[in-house]
Amino acid sequence: MAQTIRRTGQRNVRRQARGAGAAQKARAAKAHTGGMLDAAARLLPFTEEQLHRFFLGLILLAAAVVAWLVASLAGIPAMIGQQAAVAIGDAGFEVRRVEVRGVARMNEVTVYERVLGVRDRAMPLVSLGEMRSALLQLPWVADARVSRQLPDTIVVDIVERSPRAVLEGGDGSLALIDGSGQRLERVSPQAARGRLQIAGEEADRQVEALDELLGAAPALQPRVARAEWVGKRRWDLTFTTGQVLALPQGAERSRAALLSFARLDGVNRLLGGSVARFDMRNPDRIYMRVPGRAQEAALAKAGDI
Repeated sequence: MAQTIRRTGQRNVRRQARGAGAAQKARAAKAHTGGMLDAAARLLPFTEEQLHRFFLGLILLAAAVVAWLVASLAGIPAMIGQQAAVAIGDAGFEVRRVEVRGVARMNEVTVYERVLGVRDRAMPLVSLGEMRSALLQLPWVADARVSRQLPDTIVVDIVERSPRAVLEGGDGSLALIDGSGQRLERVSPQAARGRLQIAGEEADRQVEALDELLGAAPALQPRVARAEWVGKRRWDLTFTTGQVLALPQGAERSRAALLSFARLDGVNRLLGGSVARFDMRNPDRIYMRVPGRAQEAALAKAGDI
């Protein structure tokens, strides 16, 4: 019977040799890498201890941010702020007075109605921005400034709009408007007396253009009682004498016609005379209508027959 002889000892020796070689290479690589890291660390402008503190600070900062986010989601900062505001109010810093300045034409009560809701509220809980936005919704208010006057006063400074004319509505209503056409408030016919009245579709959008037109003839401007925006393209001006001047279409043409009429009035005193209507829509000539002249001509023609 044949026997097989295995040389296990020789293989074990070879394996040990290979393992020892791999371990030696690993130690050499580690030593080389450690040497490189040490060399790189020596090149940095801070010590290993400082680097350790830096990374520790980053870890603590990240933990604080996470904690703050969790607290914010739970509403804890808002609760703390609310309690702090209440404590400040209890210490005497709460709204006890509201002072309104700059109101001359508008009803002051409408301003107080918008701001008195903050009475007895702690100062830190008063939103000045929200209060200002509420005031800007009032027709008369062009601008508003709201400030705290510690310990217990809210000061409101109002910048009012300036009324420019009275707008005639299609239903016969009258509304006071400013130079931009902003409606301020409805007025009675008695309150509208003495103010320039504007009529016509979309006339409120033409107030600034009308001011520029009338400004070209300052001698006539105070004598204009009414301006009608005709066909959304041109003006008919009615003077305090009741006489009407029909101007042509276009800003330049209407301005030139008004200047020409001002010169004619300065020489011939047209306003206050017998002519009821002046028509200057034709740039080459002026047409004048005298009341009763047509009837007189008709009667004279009938008498000749």
